[in-house]
Amino acid sequence: MTRSAIGSHFPDWIGRETLPKSDGEVTYVVADSPATLVYLADQACITPHLALSRTDRPKHPDRMIFDLDPSNDDFSKVQSTARRLHRALDGLDLPSFVQTTGSRGLHIVVPLDRSADFDAVREFTHGLCRRLAADNPKLITVEQRKNKRGDRVFLDNLRNAYGQTSVGAYAVRALPGAPIATPLNWKEVGAGAMHPQKYRIDNIFRRLAQIEEPWKSINESATALPERLRWAVK
Repeated sequence: MTRSAIGSHFPDWIGRETLPKSDGEVTYVVADSPATLVYLADQACITPHLALSRTDRPKHPDRMIFDLDPSNDDFSKVQSTARRLHRALDGLDLPSFVQTTGSRGLHIVVPLDRSADFDAVREFTHGLCRRLAADNPKLITVEQRKNKRGDRVFLDNLRNAYGQTSVGAYAVRALPGAPIATPLNWKEVGAGAMHPQKYRIDNIFRRLAQIEEPWKSINESATALPERLRWAVK
């Protein structure tokens, strides 16, 4: 089956890439220019979600994503989970970057050098999430079913798969106040005033004028995936 994420009326200068899927193929927009983003906004695309790999090696991601999804409105639990995951990644010599989702939680991103494929990344993140949940059973869960999570933070690695996407940095969310998925410095993550919808369309430009871009070095920080976790996974 051939499907398309791009309308037949889109102009020829908009980039396209057709990729295979289990049931056929899908043609995607390649948003590689400001003009393309403006066109997508004009087509009522409010929140762009980006692939975790590039068109030349679609099965080898350049981003590893952890989605910290709270079960209630206690954001302090998300902050605590983020700090624990940050320490674990540091212990594995993996550089990590963090952003608000603009909705309810945080995303933690590790830039990869594309030497590993999605299967390897998925296996690695699955093991790491299980280990953190085992070490912090009252705070973190890997249960996919909401009725089994209780009030714990769902540490979600499921986006690390071929064909999956994640909300882009500085994407606007279709929520009251137009909150923004905003890259943060790690020192900001634990601040008492931090909230996943703190930055919005009405204050994001003030922030950008006052600080250095937190993800400025993300591409230069790309690294190889460790061959395995350095501790046993329960």
